[in-house]
Amino acid sequence: MNNFAFQYNKPVYFTRNGTAYCGDARQLLKNLPDESINLVITSPPFALQRQKEYGNKEQHEYIDWLTEFTVLVHQKLRHDGSFVLDLGGAYQKGVPVRSLYNFRVAIRFCDEVGFHLAEDFYWHNPSKLPSPIEWVNKRKIRAKDSVNTIWWFSKTEHPKADITKVLTPYSERMKKLLSAPDKFYKPKLRPSGHDIAASFGKDNGGSIPSNLLQIPNSESNGRYMDGCKALNLKQHPARFPAKLPEFFIKFLTEPNDLVVDIFAGSNTTGYVAETEGRQWVAFEERIDYLAASAFRFLSKDSNTAQMKDIHTRISQGDSVNLSQCQAGRHFSDKSLEITKQTEESLLI
Repeated sequence: MNNFAFQYNKPVYFTRNGTAYCGDARQLLKNLPDESINLVITSPPFALQRQKEYGNKEQHEYIDWLTEFTVLVHQKLRHDGSFVLDLGGAYQKGVPVRSLYNFRVAIRFCDEVGFHLAEDFYWHNPSKLPSPIEWVNKRKIRAKDSVNTIWWFSKTEHPKADITKVLTPYSERMKKLLSAPDKFYKPKLRPSGHDIAASFGKDNGGSIPSNLLQIPNSESNGRYMDGCKALNLKQHPARFPAKLPEFFIKFLTEPNDLVVDIFAGSNTTGYVAETEGRQWVAFEERIDYLAASAFRFLSKDSNTAQMKDIHTRISQGDSVNLSQCQAGRHFSDKSLEITKQTEESLLI
């Protein structure tokens, strides 16, 4: 955690659409107006038995700790807003028995904080390495853990959402059916009770996605990775892939809506929100993570000297304007105005 004077009163960096702040999200959230956020999406440090460098909590204290943030999230969300939380699974200490902490999180947030569980999602990362080592690699008595739980919480039973914004491509068989539906099926009531009507053959632009999101976490290039390699910086050890926040940002928000990540890390969420024309705010306690995350917002023609200058300035406590480094992106005057208002609302 940094000790700079700007910790709670000015952004580490800002772009055309968003701002990144260094500090404890419990303090920073208080500076945002109540009912001002459309979506909070985040992946907090997980409740693992083995301590990680990004500061995860022990399982026995984890739920209390995370609830402190969640109470504030509930207060700051708009009435139709959403809170999307990515949680990795864990085992109990010393035995091949799964922890129930991620389920206890959902129950507590609904029973005590006042959230509704809009839907449960599951992120399958096919590129994840086998773990935990003791039970999977050594003793070979468990399958590898490659699925994260993603809870979609809402303040109301009817949050803003539009599944048509995240349709998946049709399969080749479905494309053939759409081209000549009479050759493939006849409208009738199936034994399961489903009524397959003639509208089944209508082209809706894609299929409705399931709540199992298969997204490999295997990024090996991009501006963030390039910058870290060029400056010999250690990359954030627990990044999630851009396709994950992209799904929920498109699904649950509209252009110019405000998206917040309270455990931003390398700020994948902010970058995706920027790309999708949303306003964003990122909170992260570690200045080294935020300094490197600035690389995501640089144009492709930025050179090593420019990346080093930006990284150094952020690390030394400057508030850096990255908007001039963003090539080929266009935002409306309204979008720029909202960014300025968001920044001013966080200043103390």
